[in-house]
Amino acid sequence: MSLRSKMAAQGAVDGVAAPLRVLLIDDGARRVSLIHDELSRQGHLVVGVLDSALLIHDCVLRLQPDVVIVDSESPSRDTLEHLSVVSASSPRPVVVFSEDPAQAPMKQALQAGVSAYVIAGLQPARLLPVLQVAIARFEQDRALRGQLESAQAQLSERKLIERAKGLLMDEIGLSEEQAYGHLRKLAMDRGQRLSQVAERVIEARDLLKPRA
Repeated sequence: MSLRSKMAAQGAVDGVAAPLRVLLIDDGARRVSLIHDELSRQGHLVVGVLDSALLIHDCVLRLQPDVVIVDSESPSRDTLEHLSVVSASSPRPVVVFSEDPAQAPMKQALQAGVSAYVIAGLQPARLLPVLQVAIARFEQDRALRGQLESAQAQLSERKLIERAKGLLMDEIGLSEEQAYGHLRKLAMDRGQRLSQVAERVIEARDLLKPRA
């Protein structure tokens, strides 16, 4: 079940059908107990409470939270660096509650992969909407990254196929249509993707090519 599905499954009353697993980080604001109590009241599960940014990455890997919440006066450089590592290696929604209205830490937090940055807005009644926004943004960003990676992979595959076609045309004297048909038949015979066969053709040509 996706994070958004979990939130959608929440009932109209305080109980939740699929509670979120939340990791809390106390980054100096000392209001974690308030967040903890409100999350518990809403039926979510607090899987850990940290008072140091040094353990964020290890705890995310070990506890597998759905959401990370950082309560901070102003996010420290160490905290942002560790959040950036988590974003790269084990991404998930991150919410930062901060009392610092400056633009610089906000921009740095967003660059580190933070999904929602809330200034002077730690009110129990707002906690659920903030989580919903963070999860929605995280899933949207993940979908966009997936689309970009897919487009890049398709472009890379097309380049391989075009290069393999060119080699077949130059080395064997096939027409472009014949070269494509040959690659397609090889792919079908071997049960492989066209790009995989193209890569093999290129590798074979590179192995046979005389070195200067």
